[in-house]
Amino acid sequence: MYFIYILSNKINSQLYKGVTKDLEKRLKEHNQGKHKYTSEFMPWEIVYYEEYESFSEARERELYFKSGSGREFLKKILFNSI
Repeated sequence: MYFIYILSNKINSQLYKGVTKDLEKRLKEHNQGKHKYTSEFMPWEIVYYEEYESFSEARERELYFKSGSGREFLKKILFNSI
């Protein structure tokens, strides 16, 4: 199984999108500063994820979330549900 995940930080509410096989391990790595892009804005929390059978399916969804329409979708589900 592969996961597309969305992280958020409390510093500036920035969102980070990624793909992994192990959500817990990946979040821990982000919060330990092991990834250059996310190390400056710790701590991170998982605010959304989806599960897929293959890497290609998860990667396709990740690319959608990085597009304009995908960012709008995330805004609706993440910020309108508060």
